Amino acid sequence: MSLNYNRPAVSRPFPTSPLSVVAFALAVLVALPVLAVGANLFTGGTGETWRHLMSTVLPEYVANSVWLCLGVGIGVAAMGTGAAWLVALNDFPGRRIAEWALLLPMAMPAYVLAYTYTDFLQFVGPIQTGLRESFDWKMGDYWFPDVRSLGGAIVLFSCVLYPYVYLLVRTAFLERAGGMIEAARALGLNPWQGFWRVSIPLARPAIAAGMALALMETLADYGTVAYFAVETFTTGIYRAWFSLGDRVAAAQLAAALLGFVALLILLERISRGRARYHDSSGRRRATRQVLTGWHALLAQIGCAIPVLIGFGLPAVLLLRLALGDAGEDAGSFTGRFLVLARNSFTLAALTAGLAALLALLLGFAARDGHKLPRLASRVVGLGYAVPGSVIAVGVLIPVTRLDHLLAGLWQQMTGANPGLILTGGIAALVYAYLARFLAIALQTVEAGLGRITPSMESAARSLGSGPGETLRRVHLPLMRGSLLTASLLVFVDVMKELPATLVMRPFNFDTLATQTFTLAADERLAEASSAALAIVAVGLLPIILLARQISAGRSEVSSC
Repeated sequence: MSLNYNRPAVSRPFPTSPLSVVAFALAVLVALPVLAVGANLFTGGTGETWRHLMSTVLPEYVANSVWLCLGVGIGVAAMGTGAAWLVALNDFPGRRIAEWALLLPMAMPAYVLAYTYTDFLQFVGPIQTGLRESFDWKMGDYWFPDVRSLGGAIVLFSCVLYPYVYLLVRTAFLERAGGMIEAARALGLNPWQGFWRVSIPLARPAIAAGMALALMETLADYGTVAYFAVETFTTGIYRAWFSLGDRVAAAQLAAALLGFVALLILLERISRGRARYHDSSGRRRATRQVLTGWHALLAQIGCAIPVLIGFGLPAVLLLRLALGDAGEDAGSFTGRFLVLARNSFTLAALTAGLAALLALLLGFAARDGHKLPRLASRVVGLGYAVPGSVIAVGVLIPVTRLDHLLAGLWQQMTGANPGLILTGGIAALVYAYLARFLAIALQTVEAGLGRITPSMESAARSLGSGPGETLRRVHLPLMRGSLLTASLLVFVDVMKELPATLVMRPFNFDTLATQTFTLAADERLAEASSAALAIVAVGLLPIILLARQISAGRSEVSSC
């Protein structure tokens, strides 16, 4: 037994160090896009645009968004919870492979999945062509589901986003459900009864948290719903900005979408009420039930289907398209591909480095016990719950005004018009990425800082080291892994990000994501496959990290 004599942190209302003030100012700057969207909520002068939207597409935006959230919520909850229950509380051949393989769909962006399945399931695709040749069918002789529909979007989103629920629920089953499941078995409940009466109630908070993350990603998506012609708030924001030319109306639609996300979270909290689910029977893990025969076969099939639909088949189809395109038109695309890869990697690396640096600053400032840095961390966390299109609108409104102000001042001083300084380059785009993804880096860095005891800091201070030297000599060496993980996660998210990039990219500046979307929208799926494969390959990096963590956790459990 080890005793911890570290003094608990005392929350102090006002900062006494410049570091706390700087951290809070940076947090407000990062959260400014969200505040800018809210500030335009009651701005006038958009009555004509709103009347047009109300009479045409706004009811469709609301209906499609509601049905999309409802379908995806049910889909990810069922798939993620079922898969977590199979690998956490049961044992069958291939279970260890399934533990990490079920994470692979996270590497596949939803819009890439939409392109590949559209090509695979369309009228001239291999499935329908094979059916017509096998049964001698003609056009109109049979019915085939249309993947480019609201139902198709729900299925694809569910297959890509269920790992959010799977990760959280698997941990809940392993850490909280052991004693109660053993008690349920002793009382004569079969596995199915124990699943519904014990496992599900204990994992409900984890299920709700995973569903909330999945629904936020669903509402943030633009590539999939735009390609499927499913009108949602995200497509409406893009249309109001570019087609109607009304930035205030776009900001108001963005605020409505932001309110929609907040409503989802509030409804979940209300539905939970005051109910609390705890495992008071100890921390002992439940013995996995060994499955044999057809039960084991069903478990294997249940774990394999989500992986095959969400990753395996799309990866094979992309590789086939890419190899076919390489054989036909490799020379013309190679140079363009290198430019796209350079642009994507530049944006991702720059954002990842800045995010890790800012997260370290915010996390270190919050360790002093001041309320202001802690509030700053919560303010930064707002960004990840906001779709990329909302962030883009929130960035462009204040940055454009600042650009015009700077251009006016420069013209007065020099007589020359410099044009758009900030919005004409990548600075505003990187700012939008930081507002969107800094929360991911901050959570990772704070977890790393939590493993550094206050006594180590006290020892460094007692030896005459100031805050900066303590950070350099104590924290940085111990946090290299956390900083690398934070940078990697932000890097991958920036590589996959589409809506903010589409809205804010400089003229003639494309990335792998925007090029994939543009080519797919033009039905040039073979040419889009190379860029899509590059995005998927980069997305595999955090999956490898998560798989290593799962393996490490399994080894730790085995040694206990």
